[in-house]
Amino acid sequence: MIPVLLADDENLIRTAMAAMLDLEDDIDVIADVESGEELIAIWRRRVDDGEQDAVAVIDLQMRGIDGIDTAIELLALTPGAGILIVTSHGRPGYLKRALTAGVRGFLPKTTSAATLAEVIRTVASGGRHVDPQLAAEAISTGDTVLTAREADVLEFAIDGASTEEIAIRAHLSLGTTRNYLSTAMAKLGASNRYEAALTARRHGWI
Repeated sequence: MIPVLLADDENLIRTAMAAMLDLEDDIDVIADVESGEELIAIWRRRVDDGEQDAVAVIDLQMRGIDGIDTAIELLALTPGAGILIVTSHGRPGYLKRALTAGVRGFLPKTTSAATLAEVIRTVASGGRHVDPQLAAEAISTGDTVLTAREADVLEFAIDGASTEEIAIRAHLSLGTTRNYLSTAMAKLGASNRYEAALTARRHGWI
């Protein structure tokens, strides 16, 4: 059996994913949690107990620590672990950052249950799988200078939303949102968040 741990802050999606994977004869969902912090805690306990063979399926965008930063923490505990990122925001910059971190699977949430199960098997056996369309898009764009959270707030800024609206949509505090916007603007040499968002969109980073 392949032990699988899920992390996704959208309860309906997470529970549906767990139910579908549990139908597979060789996959056992041993935990499903709504945050990266919870997943890291469970993963650390398993490592302390000498268990290091699980596959983590992690949502890219969650409240608190995001999916890639969660993966980095897991890989620090167990280098080479099987980590699979699923996302509804398949930006090329995210894919490149995930692969650089050591993530071995990257899929859109539109993927079928059968494909997800097969990719889990691939990752569990030491292989890699990246959605072909996302891979093609990543190849055609340059490396992003933005972190995942900076890209998030800029994506929400593209329609002219206020800082307060962006904070609500990104599930961040107002101060943290301002900091991310300010840092992103500085990196992109933009005079305002809308200009920064347009620059990032032009580069294919959001």
